[in-house]
Amino acid sequence: MAAAEAERPSVTGRHISRKYDEALEDVRTSVLEMGGVVEEQISRSLAALAAFDSEIGERVVRDDYKINRLEVQIDEECTRIIALRQPAASDLRLVIAIIKTITDLERMGDEAEKIGRTAVRLAGNAPRRMRYAGVRNLGRHVQQMVHQALDAFARLDVEAAVAIAREDKMVDLEYAACMRELVTYMMEDPRRISEVLDMIWCARALERIADHAKNIGEYIVFLVKGKDIRHTSLEHKELQAQSEV
Repeated sequence: MAAAEAERPSVTGRHISRKYDEALEDVRTSVLEMGGVVEEQISRSLAALAAFDSEIGERVVRDDYKINRLEVQIDEECTRIIALRQPAASDLRLVIAIIKTITDLERMGDEAEKIGRTAVRLAGNAPRRMRYAGVRNLGRHVQQMVHQALDAFARLDVEAAVAIAREDKMVDLEYAACMRELVTYMMEDPRRISEVLDMIWCARALERIADHAKNIGEYIVFLVKGKDIRHTSLEHKELQAQSEV
């Protein structure tokens, strides 16, 4: 077997113990399940905010426990794998990447919960919601980033993972434009300062979700390439992704 193939992260078929293969596959599948719940929470929180719908917002807040529960379950399974199997090389990178990924997913859930709570607080202001197009557009972009990150994780696609970092740069620019728009609203009508401040916090929550999606992309590069590209420039990330393992 070639060295590159031996190092390729695998969720099975190459270990003596079939149960070990199954444990790695199960924990990886659980991460994708958790990611699906997070995506759903983000989508619902944005729907609640767009309509200032307290019922949907309350559901988002109420369902946050599902993400927390999955994080604990996956973390416990990873701990069990480390204790019983003492994984090395690509298997160890897989477990480490999963532990880091679920932390970021849980934090995405927390940010979605904040947006849900804001929607509940703003319920009744529906006639004004059309003025917040910037926040809605930012939300759609961030949703796309999260989906791309989870898809890249499922396929262990390094190129897609690095593309997420490029998207994060665009989200930062969009966030800055959104903030300028919201500040303008406050200046036009000081009576709405409290309401607009809530929307600013929602925009900030979306920007943080995008940051967590970018982090997941970096973990994918670490998992596949064995290289830590955190806190590096986009150009450096692209070069590392293109280099050999």
